[in-house]
Amino acid sequence: MSRPPARTGPGTEVAAFLDKVARLPAATPARGRPGRLVFAVDATASRQPAWDRACALTGEMFLATRDLGGLAVSLAYWRGFMEFAATPFLTDGAELARRMSTVTCLGGQTQILRALRHALNESHKEKVGALVLVGDAVEEDVDALCHAAGELGLFGTPVFCFHEGANQVAGNVFRQIAKVSGGAYAPFDSSAAGALRDLLRAVAVFAAGGRRALAA
Repeated sequence: MSRPPARTGPGTEVAAFLDKVARLPAATPARGRPGRLVFAVDATASRQPAWDRACALTGEMFLATRDLGGLAVSLAYWRGFMEFAATPFLTDGAELARRMSTVTCLGGQTQILRALRHALNESHKEKVGALVLVGDAVEEDVDALCHAAGELGLFGTPVFCFHEGANQVAGNVFRQIAKVSGGAYAPFDSSAAGALRDLLRAVAVFAAGGRRALAA
């Protein structure tokens, strides 16, 4: 009897994500300027444990790019009733972590489209190497999200979707957003901080323009 096909687990998908990022054309920040990355995180009520973990891991992105010209990160988040906020591009990991630590998650619907549009607005001003999107749900019009993601793809700004949990609807939408923007999708287990650390470091290095370092 032939063997049944092997199941694809989260570990396999994370490995595939890292491999795809390594094969993408590296971002090219302006000479003498750090690579720019938008870090968009769902801060609705269900996300507090994951938000706390993300706070602890933000410094990893800056450390990973220290020898590659550095990284500038704009933190964007949504929570509560139509609340959306985004910081300026910060080059200090401690300052970014401090700002994240002041945010408490509140119940509300997702506002992913506003995060995509924030990245688009910034792309009009100056090259944005990547948009990182971390969330567990999608409660918006899929066509509108994919249209905005496709516009980011035209600017050369891929969206890297990190999906926490097992919501199949969210997973399908995140995959489409990643595909039309030229990015990649990866699920992660809320208890596996190491996987999220690897994912964030990989995209940070990509955004800083260090493709060779990423391959290594």
